[in-house]
Amino acid sequence: MQTTIQLILTSLQIGAVYILFSLGLTLIFGVMRIVNFAHGHLFAVSALVVAYTVPWLASGGIPVLPAYLLSVLAGVSVAMALGFLMYIFGFRGFRRDMVGSFILSIGLVLLLDGILLKTFGGAVRPVPEILPGTVTILGAAVTVQRFALCVAAVVITGVLYLALTRTKLGKALRAVSIDHEAAMMQGIPYNRMALAGFMIASALAALAGALIAPVTIVSPVIGADYLIKGFIAVIVGGLGSVPGAILGGLFVAAIETFGAFYFDPSSASIGIFLLVIVVLLVRPKGLLGHG
Repeated sequence: MQTTIQLILTSLQIGAVYILFSLGLTLIFGVMRIVNFAHGHLFAVSALVVAYTVPWLASGGIPVLPAYLLSVLAGVSVAMALGFLMYIFGFRGFRRDMVGSFILSIGLVLLLDGILLKTFGGAVRPVPEILPGTVTILGAAVTVQRFALCVAAVVITGVLYLALTRTKLGKALRAVSIDHEAAMMQGIPYNRMALAGFMIASALAALAGALIAPVTIVSPVIGADYLIKGFIAVIVGGLGSVPGAILGGLFVAAIETFGAFYFDPSSASIGIFLLVIVVLLVRPKGLLGHG
């Protein structure tokens, strides 16, 4: 029983990051009807800035926790600035153009791969421990750092969900996602909604990267694996569905965790892709997909 609880807690920790990452992907698709393969680089940029900035600030005498919080602010700011440039000079001209945006995003992936490797080098960068210690939940031990990651991801997801359902901006984004032409006829400015959706998605990817940096090894290619898992999550949950992205992220994390423990990582990966095949056969638009 304790092993099961430990695996569930691990799944939630991994799933928390997948959820934040996939929420950005599904928001971009819902508002702009494009797939952004460069989304993982926003995640990577934020994680890299945190990984490089925390030791630098700590060496200057700043305590680790404040150094980390300042680094998160810097990482999210840099990633959002990059996201803004990607939108203004790229995706703005390919809204609702799946083929054009696909070609553009692949080109951006190659460009940003080279820039990140040139800027940060190919070496991995560990982040100093931010929150030491462990906590016990139902008999299972989890580090305070990972528990804080999970709590932060849950709070961010909750805030986003409330914003999409309760605020004027959120309702406008949902309207554009359902039918952008009808939304425009009601006076909703589609151009501004597309930019807002893209920037919120960029912020989610950046926050996910900043949160995962202290509990993993950061490198310029860190975004690639999360990009694949994020796409799988939104395909399983349903492209354009926020609840679907949450459900898909939890499914992927659970299969990855339990599969790796009871079998091996390769079997877990096979299980994830089998899940995609089964879902697409039964529900081609995903579990909670629409239109």
